[in-house]
Amino acid sequence: MELARTLTLIAAAVTCGLTAGLFYAYACSVMPALARVEDRAFIEVMQRVNVAILNGWFVLGFVGALLSTGAAVALHLPSDGHHALPATIAALALYVAAIGVTRSVNIPLNDELAAAGEPKHITDPAGVRSRFEARWVRFNVLRALLCTAALGCLAWALILHGQA
Repeated sequence: MELARTLTLIAAAVTCGLTAGLFYAYACSVMPALARVEDRAFIEVMQRVNVAILNGWFVLGFVGALLSTGAAVALHLPSDGHHALPATIAALALYVAAIGVTRSVNIPLNDELAAAGEPKHITDPAGVRSRFEARWVRFNVLRALLCTAALGCLAWALILHGQA
């Protein structure tokens, strides 16, 4: 049981870290770089990124963090595993909040951007961009913070688990 607890905490930390890193990379490099391009180029790149990101590597981190953190919570429920349970539950709650932000804000914005159509045929690219960019960036930063906090909780859970 201890090995399973350790391995799920490690898997949760790694996958949550991958997701936190992805959102952090957008916040500190991708979106600031795209802020400097013209409207049609911004729309085209974001439309392409939103399609390209839907791949197995992304799913491994994004869904893997949810599943492995949930498994870690379940494995720490027995009385002998309670020492790391609060930190693990906190990590799961933070990560679920990040998924909630993604599903309720970022994905609908991505869908609206896709529905705008081919960038060269958009009559008001500045308007399309203005309805997307600032809000998407703000909520991406929130996702990065939530995932980073979840990662911190998982690191703490690993420390607590190792001390038991």
